[in-house]
Amino acid sequence: MALKLYYHPLSSYCWKVLIALYENGTPFEPVPVDLQDATGREAFYKLWPIGKFPVLRDETRDWMIPESSIIIEYLAEHHPGQIDLVAGRDTDRARQIRMRDRFFDLYVHQNMQKVVGDVLRPEGRKDPFGVEQAKAQIHTAYGMLDGVMATNKWAMGNAFTMADCAAAPALFYAARVLPNTDHKNVAAYLERLKARPSFARVLKEAEPYFHMFPVKD
Repeated sequence: MALKLYYHPLSSYCWKVLIALYENGTPFEPVPVDLQDATGREAFYKLWPIGKFPVLRDETRDWMIPESSIIIEYLAEHHPGQIDLVAGRDTDRARQIRMRDRFFDLYVHQNMQKVVGDVLRPEGRKDPFGVEQAKAQIHTAYGMLDGVMATNKWAMGNAFTMADCAAAPALFYAARVLPNTDHKNVAAYLERLKARPSFARVLKEAEPYFHMFPVKD
């Protein structure tokens, strides 16, 4: 198999890439990595010393590609499918897609991870002020997004794009740490994302690992 994806089924950024792969039915070899296993961890760190998921390996071109957004753009250029998730030929639209992608990653996803990460910190080393700030920014992002989704089916209108690949894991996990009950358009958008076959497949594959998520309902 030309493409190998090193990932974990519970990893939110891995979900983002899996959605893109499933949207276009792109053939790839999934390579699950358990960082709790010494052998698996050592092998993965040799591939990518930063040690973060996901990482794509293109054996045909002898390329290694980290970072979810970069992976999706790489796939769009070198392994394109019927769905153009990046709109590379339309530079203005592509820029807007990247902006929305960054919006979900930086203002929803990253803040969600701050809240989750604080749960895992030992007593005496937690950061309640940082968690408060992170939740406030998620709430602000919800408010901004609620206005956008009042008229949009997907993040960029009627077409599913890389921005939606970013939105799905960000909003799914953010809803676990800060429910979006006050933002009906955001909640409806998340339900559409969950019903999308590509994301539904990702969620189904992740089900056996949900008990590992540290924030409980």
